[in-house]
Amino acid sequence: MINSISLIIPILKAGLPVHGAPVFAFAVGGEIITLIKQTGAVAQVVLVILLIFSIMSWSVILTKWGTLRRARAQSGRFLRAFRKAQRLQDVAAVSEQFKPSPLVGVFEGGYEEYRRQAAATGGLRSVVSIQRGMQIGASEAVTRLERNVPWLAITAAVTPFVGLFGTVWGIIDAFQGLGAAGAATLRAVAPGISEALITTAAGLAAAIPAVIAYNLIGASIREFAARCDDFDLEFLNAVEHNQQQSSAAPAEVRR
Repeated sequence: MINSISLIIPILKAGLPVHGAPVFAFAVGGEIITLIKQTGAVAQVVLVILLIFSIMSWSVILTKWGTLRRARAQSGRFLRAFRKAQRLQDVAAVSEQFKPSPLVGVFEGGYEEYRRQAAATGGLRSVVSIQRGMQIGASEAVTRLERNVPWLAITAAVTPFVGLFGTVWGIIDAFQGLGAAGAATLRAVAPGISEALITTAAGLAAAIPAVIAYNLIGASIREFAARCDDFDLEFLNAVEHNQQQSSAAPAEVRR
């Protein structure tokens, strides 16, 4: 990635006719390309930093978008399979098919504790222990969904200030050049200021998608956490129902 980024500034400076450059120039605007090529070394470093932040944040956004989409689809399928199953063992046998769903981790945490109790005592000993197992599974699942999401908050908080730093530095440089030239006119200072403002625009371009994605992804993760809590109760109902069936079977045999 760094090698690709290092090629950007030389290409912009030299104006090389790379493949796709005319389309890019048409979309962005020739004036902006010219301003970027004319920026100083500090502004170019700032732009590269902002580009790195933007690439990494978009990588997180696209990755989390696919992860949440798969988790949502698999959660619906897993719930249908769970509700149709007659025994918890049947659900455990097919749970690997729905692994992208965080509900699978909740089920496995509770079922493992239930299986240990059944193997040790032949029945249900403690519902609280099963609930704790499910809470651990839910916490691990939500933690996996939240991985790398703080980078979006960092990008949203940092990049506007990085861009502002580039702008302030560019304005200082522009006024120093104005003082050296001795011409206090708007025509003399305007090009330098317009070049400096490019970094602020780049900082906002990196921050705005990160802010929007952080809030949307955070809302989706909170929704999954609520669904895990709901499934916790549903699983406990299934465990109690399964235990009642197991207790009723010997009574039927004795009669």
